[in-house]
Amino acid sequence: MKVLFLTNEYPPYSYGGAGVHVEYLTRELSSQINVEVRCFGDQAKDLPPLQVKGFNVNEEAYKNSPSNLKSVFTTLERCLGFAGAGIDADLVHCHTWYTHMGGIWAKLNYKIPLVITTHSLEPLRPWKREQLGAGYDFSCWVEKTALEMADAVIAVSKGTKIDILKHFKVQPDKVKIIPNGIDTEEYRKVNSSDCFSKFGVNPNIPYVLFVGRITRQKGIIHFVNAIPHLQPNIQVVLAAGQPDTPEIAKEMKACVDNVRATRENVVWLPEMVDKKSIIELYSNASVFCCPSIYEPFGIINLEAMACETPVVASSVGGIPEVVVNNETGFLVELQQQKEPPFEPVDPKKFSEDLAEKINTLLSKNELRQGMAIKGRKRVENLFSWKSVAKQTIELYNTLKK
Repeated sequence: MKVLFLTNEYPPYSYGGAGVHVEYLTRELSSQINVEVRCFGDQAKDLPPLQVKGFNVNEEAYKNSPSNLKSVFTTLERCLGFAGAGIDADLVHCHTWYTHMGGIWAKLNYKIPLVITTHSLEPLRPWKREQLGAGYDFSCWVEKTALEMADAVIAVSKGTKIDILKHFKVQPDKVKIIPNGIDTEEYRKVNSSDCFSKFGVNPNIPYVLFVGRITRQKGIIHFVNAIPHLQPNIQVVLAAGQPDTPEIAKEMKACVDNVRATRENVVWLPEMVDKKSIIELYSNASVFCCPSIYEPFGIINLEAMACETPVVASSVGGIPEVVVNNETGFLVELQQQKEPPFEPVDPKKFSEDLAEKINTLLSKNELRQGMAIKGRKRVENLFSWKSVAKQTIELYNTLKK
């Protein structure tokens, strides 16, 4: 069997959970089947059973297009390249809306089954209009078209399957729940803290950690607004980069500056952090906070738990399927608006509730240590990439002609 993966993100150009998922899943799958990856970029690897080819575009050709539509048009050009380069795979497996048109063309022109893993759903990310403008209407359309014609759809959580069936005309038996995974050998607690001096983290002061993109989805602004309510004798480390828009980047800076005016020990790392440093940051953190307002799964919570760090996270999407309340961390209830943009009904209360749970963990060492151990065991038992790959191949086999 040979499968063709279509993805926006692939190392070294990964910035979110989808990129992590594709990197590790293709590595594990390639130990059993042939895998070809076509992605955005200039990657090149031709070492079967795993082949990787990046596709670039001439962005100058779109210089007269509105700036927020350039990513839409360059995405389409890459998707055409994906399909036009010839396909000899038995099926095509797409990740994120950026590749869905390529999957549609592959299915229709090469007559092969189409599989889609849903890392997020456009109808539940209305803030993307800030980034794409009217291009958001296109991303919604292409996602709907692809999902409804796919031969199989993989949901990364039970919550995501519910959302798929609610927003799309997809037969329930076509939706298979296969969670994200993690490499527990790579992501494990380490004693080193080499990155601290480079980033300005004080090794003698406990800290709360955030890791994620600067986007409405990740709830970063709500966490920054929680900082004034945290214990005064702790640090906050924000590994937060890749802002969706200049506007949210400006808003983030204003919020952080406002907090820093009255509080020390707020460290902001606005650039992408390398994996070794991220593992060190997870391993040495007292608490990890995931304040997302939309999160189909949340690989970052797995990463923190694998490094034996308890989690305080919002109780949305697939997070409750990863973080067990009162066992591996605390879940914070989030009452959201029922219509877009799905922000908290009471943002101030949400920030204060996050701070309350973080403070509780910071003040109870024994509880925190117990959660750390249980978190690591949960990750080892339920979320290995070997298990994810096995379930994925079983799904592929049901689609073979």
